[in-house]
Amino acid sequence: MNEYKKEIKISVRNLVEFVLRTGDIDSSFTGSSRAVEGTRLHKKIQKTQGKEYSPEVFLKTTVEFDDFFLTVEGRADGVINEDGCFIIDEIKTTTAPLELIDEFYNPLHWAQAKCYAYIHALNENLEKIKIRLTYCHLETEEIKYLVSEFDFAELSRFFEELVEKYYVWAKLACDWQVKRDCSIKVLEFPFEKYRKGQRKLAVAVYKTVTEGKKLYVKAPTGIGKTISTLFPAVKAIGEGHASKIFYLTAKTVTGGVAKEAFAKMRQKGLLFKTVTLTAKEKICFMEKAVCKPEKCEYAKGHFDRVNEAIMDILTNEDEIKREVIEEYAKAHRVCPFELALDLTIWADAVICDYNYVFDPRVYLKRFFSDAGGDYIFLVDEAHNLVDRAREMFSAQLSKKSFLKLKKAMKEESPKISKTLQKLNTFMLGMKKLCGDNDYFVSKEEQSEIYLLLRRLIGECEEYLTDRAKNGIENEDLLQLYFDALMYVRIAEFYDDRYVTFVEKSDNDVRIKLFCIDPSHLLSEALKRGKAAVFFSATLLPLSYFKEVLGGGPDDYTMCLDSPFEVNNRCLMIADRISTRYQDRGKSCDEVVQCIKSIVCAKKGNYIAFFPSYQYMNMIYELFEKECGDIKLYVQSSSMTEKEREDFLERFKADPQETVLGFCVLGGIFSEGIDLRDDRLIGAIIVGVGLPQICIERDIIRDYYQNKNRLGFEYSYMYPGMNKVMQAAGRVIRSENDKGVILLIDDRFTNPSYLALFPNEWFPYIRVTGNNISEHVKKFWSRHGA
Repeated sequence: MNEYKKEIKISVRNLVEFVLRTGDIDSSFTGSSRAVEGTRLHKKIQKTQGKEYSPEVFLKTTVEFDDFFLTVEGRADGVINEDGCFIIDEIKTTTAPLELIDEFYNPLHWAQAKCYAYIHALNENLEKIKIRLTYCHLETEEIKYLVSEFDFAELSRFFEELVEKYYVWAKLACDWQVKRDCSIKVLEFPFEKYRKGQRKLAVAVYKTVTEGKKLYVKAPTGIGKTISTLFPAVKAIGEGHASKIFYLTAKTVTGGVAKEAFAKMRQKGLLFKTVTLTAKEKICFMEKAVCKPEKCEYAKGHFDRVNEAIMDILTNEDEIKREVIEEYAKAHRVCPFELALDLTIWADAVICDYNYVFDPRVYLKRFFSDAGGDYIFLVDEAHNLVDRAREMFSAQLSKKSFLKLKKAMKEESPKISKTLQKLNTFMLGMKKLCGDNDYFVSKEEQSEIYLLLRRLIGECEEYLTDRAKNGIENEDLLQLYFDALMYVRIAEFYDDRYVTFVEKSDNDVRIKLFCIDPSHLLSEALKRGKAAVFFSATLLPLSYFKEVLGGGPDDYTMCLDSPFEVNNRCLMIADRISTRYQDRGKSCDEVVQCIKSIVCAKKGNYIAFFPSYQYMNMIYELFEKECGDIKLYVQSSSMTEKEREDFLERFKADPQETVLGFCVLGGIFSEGIDLRDDRLIGAIIVGVGLPQICIERDIIRDYYQNKNRLGFEYSYMYPGMNKVMQAAGRVIRSENDKGVILLIDDRFTNPSYLALFPNEWFPYIRVTGNNISEHVKKFWSRHGA
């Protein structure tokens, strides 16, 4: 193979489906457990064949064009060798009656098998070869065979026509990669100089990618984490060390930072296609995301038009964000969400939520279902992934949903109602196990529920499929079906990192497969790519995050210092005040005076952060009576996107009056917001941010106490201090920012908490309510304010 030519790879399945797909998107219910059941039947059929049958045969061929090679590869379900006469076996599972299946049933099935037959005949120099389509009914497990013999010349013409239709796409990819790599080769760092620590981080990221490892980085706000990780990742792609970047975020706003970084590099000449994924519910043009041709004009005929839309957008756009996807989707009348997913195949970088790589419910199977690929995972604000991962790898069910639907289905489906009754009875048994504690925790699985859930899943599939044919929906039953399916799937992961957690309330009982320690499953998910970089301004302590986020002993850690002048901020600790729950009533007046001392010392914008809404509202009411002349704004527990924007708009540049926001630690305003310059000059943090004491947190505590004697730290202290550091990080966002930070709690100067302080928090000033104002005025006078 000519080393100077590019190689474009595609699987047999993707080639066939991409070139030959037609028709509508139709999400009518078909049963989500079928893929799992289909895999089981595949294996069962393969095992029952004779010794002449070879299962899962890897087949590959390469077609040479003038300027690139196209490699088509895949695994045939089986190859049968009957004394030198070969048969390609393609196994398909179905719910359709077998008597309705004939040779015209699904042309794509024949097309896929013809590709395998062509490659095998080519490799074995065969003039003729047979194809057998093996259809197995999912419920009865009956089998029907369709067998045809093909001349090599006929298969060759079919394959050549298929490749010819794909040539324009392969050439598009090849030409783009050549231009992209040339632009990367001459790309320079998009700023005049590196900030302190940036070059060190960029070098570490490049090394991590080339070695195929993981890197965990504490990189302070302002160092330029995003560009310092993206730039070396882009360089690594240009040198052939990786093929795609996945920039993973917890919030939409951090994805915006990545888009800005790519924009900076494009200004320096980079040619790089980026696709930003938006949740289906947000990007859907319809009032309700129902992907059925009779209800959505964009679903009807989508596959007839989507390839034209892809070609149009790839020819004209490099930054493919939500607005761009919507524009082209409307122009070509295709589904914007499905268009976005298709575009990820052609993108050099995908900016998306953590879910698309890690969550077993929704991860991108088009990339990760097999062995994965040489992908780079850049995980922004990685401190958020710990609890998100626990959520992704856990599943729960409630008695209330079983009881409600048992009654509703009594007439509709006595069979389902009977199974729901048994599940309801099972949950009553779980309730008894709770006893007087209102909860029950076991390392062992309550495995008797699995049989009942599998029965329910099968009955629901039969019922829902039958109703779907007539356009009838049952949303409550459908939701329970998916919940039951997820519970059974999560059960496959169950090991000593899980517990079964049962909790009862006044009128309900819930059972949860609770993933206490997500490290193993994250580690397995990371194998879908080549390298991963986890970074955050608050990834402290690094040993904790490396452990819980799936790092191994050979992976790297790095802690970088803040690039900003330490004199630009004044960090004070009021460590004579207890904000523990039992002391809040006694200390609330002192807290009010501390906040007043800060905000009255200099006109400007401030935010006070609290560990709970209840505590926040208590202090707010007292402060309002004390300082009614100051503009006060309070975060509510369920703010809309517009209300959030309005809240932040109160913090204006060059303020003419003092504004004080009351917010909760760990909430939407304590991280991810960027109030630069004088839009925020002070943060008051009340308490050490400990998560609310609850059974799940105690379960985490007990697990790690047994594992490493750091139960309280892993469950409460580290997550709490992470929220504190995030809130404090809102004040200093750039070289020009100046501001004050006040920490209120007697625990902050305890050695165990001081050990968690980032370097830039030293030195700090211990203060009392009486001298805070003096220190604040002295700080601002030094800065001429």
